[in-house]
Amino acid sequence: MWKWNDQLNLEMNINKNLVDNFKKYSKISGIVFIILGVLGIFFPTVMSLTTLAFVAYLMLFAGVFAGWFTWTSNKEDWAGWLKSFLLILVGLFMLFYPMQGVATLGLLFAIYFFTDAFAGFGLAFSMRPQKNWILWLLNAITSLALGVIFVVGWPFSSLFMVGLLVGISLLFDGIALLTGGILVDKAEEESTHDTKA
Repeated sequence: MWKWNDQLNLEMNINKNLVDNFKKYSKISGIVFIILGVLGIFFPTVMSLTTLAFVAYLMLFAGVFAGWFTWTSNKEDWAGWLKSFLLILVGLFMLFYPMQGVATLGLLFAIYFFTDAFAGFGLAFSMRPQKNWILWLLNAITSLALGVIFVVGWPFSSLFMVGLLVGISLLFDGIALLTGGILVDKAEEESTHDTKA
């Protein structure tokens, strides 16, 4: 039976299945993010081009599916066709002109880092009574610093910086996820030990 533990918040104590899934998948994804982050730090150009290819193909698929949806739902929806056309056009542009694509992607990632920092600060301060809130705060500060560093060097350092900064961000996200899963494990073990005693 799932027992109340003061170190865990109400949602975690109510939904054991959610906690069990978080423990399992946060550790797995944390390890994967750490590995990808280290690879991105040591091979930033490869990570930049890989990220570019991923985003470009994602835009191409989104454009094709947006076009298919417009075709099946309302063939006269010019906004749907425009969205599909622009997604496909930008995806192809990124694939055929990778340097300009990486520079554009760099600007988008700077915006992402600022958004990630904002969300990280909110999460950290909402978790403040918990043990690992400082890790989320460190993650938010790191994302904010990465966004500022990236904007200062843009667009000339984009090929190097996109991969490096994505690698650093993935590394810190992975550490935060892995540590979060471990801390939930420890809190659960302490709760079980206290219950038996």
